Amino acid sequence: MAIMQTTHAKLGAHILPASLILLLAASAGFSVASLYYSQPMLGVLGADMHASDRMVGLVPTLTQLGYALGIVLLAPLGDRYDRRTIILIKAGLLTLALLSSGLAPGMPWLLAASLVIGLSATMAQDIVPAAATLAPTTARGKIVGTVMTGLLLGILLSRVISGLGAEQFGWRAVYVAAAGSIALIAVATWRGLPHFQPTTQLSYGALLGSMTGLWRQHAALRQAAYAQGLLAVGFSAFWSTLAVMLHGEPFHLGSAAAGAFGLAGAAGALAAPLAGRLADRRGPELVTRLGAGLAAVSFATMFLAPLVPAHVQLALIVASAVGFDFGIQATLVAHQTMVFGIDPGSRSRLNALLFTGMFVGMAAGAAAGSLLFSQWGWTGVVMLATTASLSALGVRLIRHQTGKT
Repeated sequence: MAIMQTTHAKLGAHILPASLILLLAASAGFSVASLYYSQPMLGVLGADMHASDRMVGLVPTLTQLGYALGIVLLAPLGDRYDRRTIILIKAGLLTLALLSSGLAPGMPWLLAASLVIGLSATMAQDIVPAAATLAPTTARGKIVGTVMTGLLLGILLSRVISGLGAEQFGWRAVYVAAAGSIALIAVATWRGLPHFQPTTQLSYGALLGSMTGLWRQHAALRQAAYAQGLLAVGFSAFWSTLAVMLHGEPFHLGSAAAGAFGLAGAAGALAAPLAGRLADRRGPELVTRLGAGLAAVSFATMFLAPLVPAHVQLALIVASAVGFDFGIQATLVAHQTMVFGIDPGSRSRLNALLFTGMFVGMAAGAAAGSLLFSQWGWTGVVMLATTASLSALGVRLIRHQTGKT
């Protein structure tokens, strides 16, 4: 334990112990998973709470909106204060918010807790920079990549676990179990994560002001945030309405089936290293266009669903989910490559701005997807996702033609 109790400066000079790398990866995975537990459970949750589809759709909407607000308002604090303390505080709040969701007596309580879940789950955005700080220069890429793998697995497995758990034990049990997992992460972090020295003495207002300046200064950052945000609209609209759609005609499937669709997220985990290598060889701009194009085509194929039998529809939706998840994740990796190259001294804030755009898109997609589903059914959701992805491709093509940075 001696090495794990040293400061990050001393620790960075050594090869990080495998236990610390595992802690960082697990912390990132479990914290980001909190954003997605609700999605496969929306059908059974709405029935149990006697809530309309539109009201139930506010659960993932507020969760994603809270995450976007947390990235803007809380992520800059990692430069100003001990990042270990920030992670522990957020872990405590996340534990309480998840527990409150499991014990919610009604929809207003659940919606308020969902917003806090999003705000406090931004501890994932503190963990990845922590890994980069602790890692020795010669192994930084490998260690950060391992932590990102944990984060992607959290996104992938959260829907599967929550879908199966809600089917067997009820949706409340899923939230309570999730609270227990974050509490364990908090204890492990308190014991195993070293302290971090602040890198700036700027006031909170100055930190936020510097992000505004970065946004105005760099057109490449704005283009990346717009394109990734548009892709996130389709991504979130799909996952926020899938469980409700499968619950009705003609499938009548439960939350376990909706959660199983999360296995398609394995494509995203595979896309990360492939997209990174292609971006190194051919440039990230090509990867963003290919990824956005693949997402648009994948979403558009679901227009064929009404023309085929129910069992073929399910296969078509699974194939589409694999395709768009691969494309969206590849585009995100390429966008991060672009953004991190803008100003190495401002990478945390630049990354926060990119992810803010993405999660604003997530919140908008969840809200618009629920509204369109209630009005026009699954066809409305597919139309939204396809249009948003084509718009993202247009953003990347316009940037390529103008050459503006």
